[in-house]
Amino acid sequence: MNKIVYDFLVKIAYRSEVVKVKEKSKVSREFPYEIKVIAENLYVPWAIAISDENKLYVTERSGAIRIIEAGKLLPQPLITFHEPFVSQGEGGLMGIALDPNYSVNRYIYVMHSYLEEGRINNRIVRLFERDNRASMDKVLLDKIPGGQIHNGGRIKIGPDKRLYITAGDAGNSMLAQDPKSMVGKILRIELDGSIPKDNPIVNSPVYSLGHRNPQGLDWNSKNVLYESEHGQSAHDEINIIKPGANYGWPIVQGDEGSKKVIIEKPLIHSGEETWAPSGITFVNKGPWKGKLLVTNLRGRQLMAISFNGNGTVVKKVESWFKNEYGRLREVIQAKDGSIYLATSNRDGRGNPDVLDDKIIKLTLK
Repeated sequence: MNKIVYDFLVKIAYRSEVVKVKEKSKVSREFPYEIKVIAENLYVPWAIAISDENKLYVTERSGAIRIIEAGKLLPQPLITFHEPFVSQGEGGLMGIALDPNYSVNRYIYVMHSYLEEGRINNRIVRLFERDNRASMDKVLLDKIPGGQIHNGGRIKIGPDKRLYITAGDAGNSMLAQDPKSMVGKILRIELDGSIPKDNPIVNSPVYSLGHRNPQGLDWNSKNVLYESEHGQSAHDEINIIKPGANYGWPIVQGDEGSKKVIIEKPLIHSGEETWAPSGITFVNKGPWKGKLLVTNLRGRQLMAISFNGNGTVVKKVESWFKNEYGRLREVIQAKDGSIYLATSNRDGRGNPDVLDDKIIKLTLK
């Protein structure tokens, strides 16, 4: 037999076996949700909030809040921010949360960057919505130092009806250890902007310190608060946040210890691998019940973390969508058990296709 023909037949046989292996893998690991792209051509969608009517509010880092209603993206933004709003580097329009009584008071909370005297700051503002249009209502927390990098940006309303905010170190790492600075912290305020009386530092929004660039927050069914955080060189973290605790940055990273201060070690970290974890959500129904979902930017995957009974020990970590949709920024679960993902391929660090960025819906089968 001619060697060229022989080599060709060997390659065909090899590819056939590879296909068979992949098919067996799919059968043994069948995906438990139906997948549908429900919005396309967004510009760096950063966060998603879902109303009781199952309407989605999506922030675009460039400054617009978009609405997805009945599975369709509305052409008109809810609001578009203008000067002094600024979208530079990792800043811009970031986190969003709906008031627990949103169906009555129509309050929406967002975090955004703005320029003042040549410096970038971040702030938390409350919007008022009526008939798919929003207007500025009140500034709740102002002058959170920001920058081209490490703005944090996630906001979530906790089971205690307080607003939790992730603030990165803004490129000034030592301020993460300064309890008087809002840099490198998890912050906690009342929904009217006042300081909760039970915060660990009197008259301060600081709830925990020693964070580099915290990107995600969510609670499990037992009110355990989880946080995702970018490490300096790999060593990305998933933490359990405790009031007043110090998470070590920049003194330590990963599970290193310190003789200088008491450090709260991460629940899990990435070691020498880079995840760049962003949005997280704890699933309370369906086939992924009891798992913490974590979107990865650099890791280009959705992680599903399983725990012990009280949610404090990691038992298993699964990877889904590895390299299928590119960089993943946000994940959130709706009350009906559906899960929504947002890609972040147009953020300057991805490889966008002509339809990026997207919102992807995972529906229970």
